[in-house]
Amino acid sequence: MLQVALRHGFQGFGLDVGFSAAEAGVTALFGPSGCGKTTILGAVAGLLRPLSGRVSLSGRVLLDTAAGICLPPEQRRCGLVFQEARLFPHLSVASNLRYGLNRAPPGATGPGFEEVVALLGLGALLDRRPARLSGGEKQRVALGRALLSRPQLLLMDEPLAALDAGRRAEVLPFLARLCDAARLPILYVTHALDEVDALADHLVLLQAGRVLAEGSVEALALRTDLPLAARRDAGAVLACTVAAHDTARGLTRLSFPGGTLLVPLRAEPVDSRIRIRLRARDVAVATQPPQGLSTQNILAAEVVGLGPAPTPHEAFVRLRIGPTELLSRITRDSAERLGLAPGLAVWAVLKAVTIDRALGAA
Repeated sequence: MLQVALRHGFQGFGLDVGFSAAEAGVTALFGPSGCGKTTILGAVAGLLRPLSGRVSLSGRVLLDTAAGICLPPEQRRCGLVFQEARLFPHLSVASNLRYGLNRAPPGATGPGFEEVVALLGLGALLDRRPARLSGGEKQRVALGRALLSRPQLLLMDEPLAALDAGRRAEVLPFLARLCDAARLPILYVTHALDEVDALADHLVLLQAGRVLAEGSVEALALRTDLPLAARRDAGAVLACTVAAHDTARGLTRLSFPGGTLLVPLRAEPVDSRIRIRLRARDVAVATQPPQGLSTQNILAAEVVGLGPAPTPHEAFVRLRIGPTELLSRITRDSAERLGLAPGLAVWAVLKAVTIDRALGAA
């Protein structure tokens, strides 16, 4: 387990945070620019010495200012990936990758060269030099080099931020596969919620140098008291299983605890797990069974609560479908006109479903 407790300050900014991350999986540090995400990453990597703090990884102390312990970066076994790929321009892709492999400590285990090349789709690029690579291709090489160094911890500082939308969409699936294959703790800095949905197993929400909340992506997505609720894409995140494909209709059926959903035909095989986002603004509420709609996802639900939304004329409605909870964002007028109250049986009308992450075989 990675355990982090840090205090630092400079130029009027104060950082005072504490959190932990599991032995494997992605912990996303999420928040607006200037909230302290990169400072945390620098302190964990050993690139910055905080005023006080303690960082330990699987019981090994990397930093303990009270005890006078501050391991240099090269002894911390951290693999770093930055916004810029920082490849060696005079080396081929293969040589850049092997540089990482050559820096791995003797006896260290991890994915091999061929596995990483296949994982990141680099086979056709091995003889090229960085000048002949796109931005997305460069980042894939940087990811591979970091993983081949056989780190005990991967640190990623907004690795997709320097890419345009097209290149981000190209790299994100490769990055998700790498995170799943790495089998080690990963700290991932971002201010992009779609990257959190696509990659993170655990979320640390930061604001002004403090931890507002931490927990699973699914749990924090439902909390309307957090800044996440003010976003236009606020809503529930569900882990689903691919139940069946109907190629004739061009549809895939997903199952989740309490119900099923129909989405456009997916490539993942049956029994694959997929994470989806149901944006609150795309969930309508009906008190009678709707008919004659193009929307196919209409689910029986129960109102379990109502609360304020970021704008005064709107409200969040919390809905329960079996053990699963959703959020709907509607006008206060609609909530009053429909007489919505806890315990009322309603229908949730899902106007859109966003697929955020393929999670692998169930």
